[in-house]
Amino acid sequence: MMSQGVKKRFWKDNERIAHRFMFACLLLASPCTCFLPNFWSRVLTLSWDSYTHQYITEQAILNVTLDTLQQHQGHRAEEETRLGRSFWRAVGEVVHSNAEMDFLSSTRSDPVYHFDSERVDSAVAMLRRFWAQTLLSVRANEYQSALHSLGQLFHSLQDFYSHSNWVEMGQRSIYLHLLHPEEPAVPVAEDNTPTCMECFSATCRDNLLPRLTSRQRDVQLLTTGYFSTFPPKPEGKCSHGGMLDSSRSIGAKGGINKDSTSPLFSPHHFLHVEAAKLASDATLTVLRDLRNTVGHKTFLRLFSVKQVPALVFVMDTTGSMFEEITAARLRAHAIIRNRADLPGQPGSFLLVPFHDPQVGPVYETDDPDQFMEHMENLMALGGGDEPEMCLTAIQLALTHSPPMSEIFVFTDASPKDAHMFDVVKGLTLAKQSKVTFLLTEDPNYTIARKGSKRRKRSRQPLPPDRFSLYSALSSLSGGLTIFTSNSDIHSVSSIVEDNTAAAKVTLLHVERDQEQMSLHSFRVDSTVNAVTVHITGSLSHCFLVDPSGQTQSLLSEQGSLASLEHFNGLYRVRLLSPIQPGQWYLHAQADGHVAFNVIADSSVDFLYYFATVTNETHPGLAKVEGSPLAGVPTLLVLAVTGLSPHDEEVSFSHVTLLGAEGESLKKVLLNSSSSPSVSSSYTAVDLIGWVDSVPRAPFCVRLTGRDGRGNKLERVATEMVQPTRVQIQVLSTPPLVPGHSSTVDLNILNHGPDRLFTLTAEDDAGYLHTKGPHRFHVEAHNLFHSQVGLHTPASAQAGATVTLTLSVHALDSADTNYAVAYLTVVPPDLDTSPPSCSTTRLQSSCSPACNESTWNVSLAVWDRGRSGLAALQLHKGQGTLTLLPLPVGDKPGETHPEQHVRHKATLVERDPPLNVSGWGLGSSEPLWVSYTSSCCSAQAELLVWDTVGNLKRCHLASGQQRQLSDTRTENSGGRHVMPNGFSFLVLILLCCNINTSVPIHQTVFFYDTHLTHQHSNQFMVSSYPLFQDKCSSSF
Repeated sequence: MMSQGVKKRFWKDNERIAHRFMFACLLLASPCTCFLPNFWSRVLTLSWDSYTHQYITEQAILNVTLDTLQQHQGHRAEEETRLGRSFWRAVGEVVHSNAEMDFLSSTRSDPVYHFDSERVDSAVAMLRRFWAQTLLSVRANEYQSALHSLGQLFHSLQDFYSHSNWVEMGQRSIYLHLLHPEEPAVPVAEDNTPTCMECFSATCRDNLLPRLTSRQRDVQLLTTGYFSTFPPKPEGKCSHGGMLDSSRSIGAKGGINKDSTSPLFSPHHFLHVEAAKLASDATLTVLRDLRNTVGHKTFLRLFSVKQVPALVFVMDTTGSMFEEITAARLRAHAIIRNRADLPGQPGSFLLVPFHDPQVGPVYETDDPDQFMEHMENLMALGGGDEPEMCLTAIQLALTHSPPMSEIFVFTDASPKDAHMFDVVKGLTLAKQSKVTFLLTEDPNYTIARKGSKRRKRSRQPLPPDRFSLYSALSSLSGGLTIFTSNSDIHSVSSIVEDNTAAAKVTLLHVERDQEQMSLHSFRVDSTVNAVTVHITGSLSHCFLVDPSGQTQSLLSEQGSLASLEHFNGLYRVRLLSPIQPGQWYLHAQADGHVAFNVIADSSVDFLYYFATVTNETHPGLAKVEGSPLAGVPTLLVLAVTGLSPHDEEVSFSHVTLLGAEGESLKKVLLNSSSSPSVSSSYTAVDLIGWVDSVPRAPFCVRLTGRDGRGNKLERVATEMVQPTRVQIQVLSTPPLVPGHSSTVDLNILNHGPDRLFTLTAEDDAGYLHTKGPHRFHVEAHNLFHSQVGLHTPASAQAGATVTLTLSVHALDSADTNYAVAYLTVVPPDLDTSPPSCSTTRLQSSCSPACNESTWNVSLAVWDRGRSGLAALQLHKGQGTLTLLPLPVGDKPGETHPEQHVRHKATLVERDPPLNVSGWGLGSSEPLWVSYTSSCCSAQAELLVWDTVGNLKRCHLASGQQRQLSDTRTENSGGRHVMPNGFSFLVLILLCCNINTSVPIHQTVFFYDTHLTHQHSNQFMVSSYPLFQDKCSSSF
């Protein structure tokens, strides 16, 4: 991690440049609408100490993750909480989705997404849809979609506290009603109600009308600022404000936003810290609710915390593949056996079988025993013509596997589905996955005759380039293509174990076609262990030189530097301990194509993306989706991961853009992008570099720095960036409703001359109306608007994700680009109403000697929506919770309740959630709950979920009888509406408790659903002697 001194020098040295750049950007900027998006926004607005969406989101995820690890593992040692590359990539997905709300044309000017223009009702409804979609995706193990909707939710939720008058009303706790409809709501000011007074200065103190700052609940009104010209701002309403808001000059002049600490952009800048704190608290609350709803294990998996790499096999199952299937089976068994001794989860396992014409089905599991059983049952059967549907199988593997997976393809056939290459290429780059091919066939031979079982194919000469698509895909993804034989496939498959071990980093990756002697180098630093070199092809000479100059010929002698295993098509070199830090060299001469890949064990790695400065609604950096534009300037943003708080002496100076053969194309200097005031010991180190012109040739990125001992440190991101002059902008990603059609809008941007393009669309579910290719003409430096239609069948499973991959190709050049959209299937009537709980009785005999007395509370719990109750958990409290459903068919004076009891359960703190979905409760049928505790523990919290994951927190206290609201309050005011079908007699059949020290009262509470609005929350109390003989102490 960079030292504080280095960071401070960066900010001091670059402040003058930032000032100049800032004012240049302001000339192009449009209205500012929410918390600043990301770290670069601080530079553009000169507000170095502002809290951004990125910082609030990253810190909240980090804090809840570390807290979850502590609860899950029982300790919080630094080594255990050193979070890796996969975690920070998942966090980045949420952050980018959050920031996109400011950058996408479909969301950046819509007040609903930003709690602007008093569109509070619509914004609240949208928040709840985002929450429901997140839960649907997580429950369906569609984590990519879940992260995306979570980022959208966070953006709008955080904006509420910056754009409304919630802080000005003196509120110091979050507005629970936003995601919990049963919590009290503050009415929103009517359209004709003035909210602000005139303000003629940059700082607007006391410009809200008195009722808008009142701390008396019965007179409070909620408002949010208008911005720009749409929707039109009524006279007397508050503006968003700031020098970029055109509505600030319309009465009432001024504004109320708290987006930053700069008065130029935020008239209420003096309340920025308070707003940011509440936004942080609200974000933390959502994450904790999510964790409690889906469970600790699933929460950690959502953010890829300490997940070992997935094991992904794409397997040709035609008759000639017996040896390959056996090799994959043995390798999987070895990996599973090795992982059994490691702490944490064994990871996920995925298998995609294919032949012609069948592909799949995809087999995916987290259970290693089930995976091995499935592998044992995998058979090599039959066969037909030589080409097979390999690329389609890889597409399925990419859509079902986690990002940054290693995918291993076993086949001896060329691809029959070559038209899928651009789609698979785009998916591979988007998910930063590596594809390695293990080909058990000589590329100079073979075709299968129809009717043969391909056991081995008849020898007929074929073009040697029929495997070229495999080589191209492995090269651009950073994988390898290995031509081997059936006799060596068992040994060659050891590369699967090497590459899927945890915490692997790449030190060198290069490919060459030249036959002369070549020289390649890689650096070993103090954080590196277990260095392995993979070389594919055929070598005639190969020498290894260590940093001290000692040389070993790898092909002809055993030495002290490394051990060599040579198989048909693969050389496997392992450096021997102790490994000397410094620069190592490989001198090699090959017969034809050769690839070098050097990997090692280390926690220190990096992520990167390209970005452009945007000023559409907010100054900030927008991530470039797809490939960057060739020949134009751009920014390169990196996040260094895996550093511990003790790595302060580690520094990073530059990145090098490397060509396909390892040659240097461009050097990019780096600076830290983190302000010293907001740094954290556990956050990834953000670095930023200015690329004055993106190279036109493909390249990969190598990061260079120094470790704590002064040794040079290098890491390579092996995927080959494909610069281009065409872009795809996805403008909308609508939800998919079963039985309905949806449209995805997109633009094709041509940054070259007039020319023809083709657009191809593919999805992994078969929902597309037409796939293409569609041909169209785009003028020079112009755009073409297009749409892609999908139809979701009525049988589609809610929560499923459809991966839509778009690929555009110029007909006159090699310019291509891609875009990937994740579309979630949602039910037409999404249930966003959480359960409810109402206190029916509170009894307390607490005395000063708290350990000698108890208190008891009885509750009625039911679901407000249509889904029904799913689970309950005693989250906090030292007492005992007892659950009993309402007896079916009971009427006063009839059969004893215990004769009808179907289920009964007791919970204590730290018990896992109790599943009650099988108790046969109707959607509005209550569950009766009794909680008894010592008076030494005066509070408790009960968590209640419905079957779609909506959560209700029921707070219990001994000091007073707190009526938990069971009415649904509308967003805009104080109208109370009773739940549909909820009109029943609350019968206290729980009059006797397990703890007999609690006095017994024969009191019955009736809930009157016909009371007026003013009294609709009150219980009527009356004597009911009929029940005096029906009490039972067994409950």
